Amino acid sequence: MSHHDTLDDHDRGLSHDLPTLLSRRRLLTLIGGAGAVALAGCATSAGPEAATAATATASAGATDPTAKIPEETAGPYPGDGSNGANVLTESGIIRGDITKSFGSASAVAQGIPLTIVLKVLDTKSGSTPLVGAAVYVWHCDMSGRYSLYSNGVTQENYLRGVQETRSDGSVTFASIYPGAYSGRWPHIHFEVYPSLAKATTASGKLRTTQLALPEDVSKLVYATDGYDASVVNLARSSLSTDNVFGDGYSLQLATLTGTVAGGLTATLNVPV
Repeated sequence: MSHHDTLDDHDRGLSHDLPTLLSRRRLLTLIGGAGAVALAGCATSAGPEAATAATATASAGATDPTAKIPEETAGPYPGDGSNGANVLTESGIIRGDITKSFGSASAVAQGIPLTIVLKVLDTKSGSTPLVGAAVYVWHCDMSGRYSLYSNGVTQENYLRGVQETRSDGSVTFASIYPGAYSGRWPHIHFEVYPSLAKATTASGKLRTTQLALPEDVSKLVYATDGYDASVVNLARSSLSTDNVFGDGYSLQLATLTGTVAGGLTATLNVPV
């Protein structure tokens, strides 16, 4: 990634942010829950599309409190340093709104608004909320491109971000609905780390996995402008034949609520 010749605050690295961020953990815990509720509430509304989206539910948690979400490939575009680019060392990566690039990049990802809510559960403690962990989320844009890697967006870092889990184990990201590219079912990548400090070095990962998006809601989204290629790609794939979800996706298929017009919310429990 490109950097300014002068060392601005956003170029000092994620480790530069940590002391301030960690000292404000108590404040974030107090306001985090209310902020998440407000954000999710803004993405829901009544109407025919809302009813359709609300029915596109799956197992958002395990009946077996010891069952962990499956370990999956990070894919070729992780941005965690395991395949070239490392966005986790950049100051600015800890954020709730991942639609915009940060630092010296400036692009904004376009698409149907999607709020991503992940709740991390500790299977070693009877699937109680895992507080103080860190979740790194990334996914493609509406055209199927990954920032940092794909042609045209190698200098951008949108649709990537890290959040610390709140007192209920949850993290919330404001994003856009990802497109479907050839050979893959619509999905979102994420990694779970024991803490923000571990996330800065991409070490001690608890889980690397993927969230699947339901077919009926995806069809509604892909009928809108800008998702043209996704219509064809979705029709040529299925959850049962996908190279990641084909062996089972009961713990990875998100619950979708809201409307295409007003914004959607994807919710998933993440037992680790």
